[in-house]
Amino acid sequence: MSAVRDPAVDTTLAKWRERWPEWPFAELFVAPLHRERAVAWFALRDELTHAAWFGSDPIPGEAKLAWWAEELHGWAKGVRRHPLGIVLQREPAAWPVLAAALPSLRASRERPANIDDAFAALEPFAQAVSTIAATLFGHGDSAPARSVVASLLAERALAGGDAAAPLQSIAQAGQGAEPGVASRLWARTLLDQWPLPYGGRVPGRLHAGLVRERLRRYADGGAPERPLPAWRALLTSWQGARR
Repeated sequence: MSAVRDPAVDTTLAKWRERWPEWPFAELFVAPLHRERAVAWFALRDELTHAAWFGSDPIPGEAKLAWWAEELHGWAKGVRRHPLGIVLQREPAAWPVLAAALPSLRASRERPANIDDAFAALEPFAQAVSTIAATLFGHGDSAPARSVVASLLAERALAGGDAAAPLQSIAQAGQGAEPGVASRLWARTLLDQWPLPYGGRVPGRLHAGLVRERLRRYADGGAPERPLPAWRALLTSWQGARR
């Protein structure tokens, strides 16, 4: 008799898929064994980063990150409460390493002065992300931390607009600039510092490729939430799978 599927898992994964409708094209290049695990992993990353970065009041997000730290330590002991744990907890990943990096993620909420500050603030969390992904998806080198940081900052830029831009980009936009000018300047700065995603496991490379392509289109004037056309998502994913 097959196990009963927990509908909370499907609901949680569907939330992430709704934000990234391009993923089915990338998923074609992911090993079938890793497909659900990849979506769960990206959904977990979203849970953590949204708690850290969004909302006018940081206190609820700080409380949520504290809850997640306990949850991740529990996963290492075989205990789970969140639906994502049904997919991820059974994997022998160093979940306490990710939990230990959450204070650096929380601190990265503060607006950085420039790109160097932005990258430095997120590096500990990016290292933990790279470590976990190496276990979840096996084979190959770990993703370079700088590339992981760039992908995380790009996701924040796409979702946060001018609120996610460093002080340097705000200054470059000038006083009284139209909404979005600073964030698009920041997007261009990020792209200049972010080579095409390489190294690391295939799912992370594919996801980073989609994020980078959305950021490029946003920098050129597109809507940040607009999905990539099917042909572009497929081509970007094919290129990412080959690197």
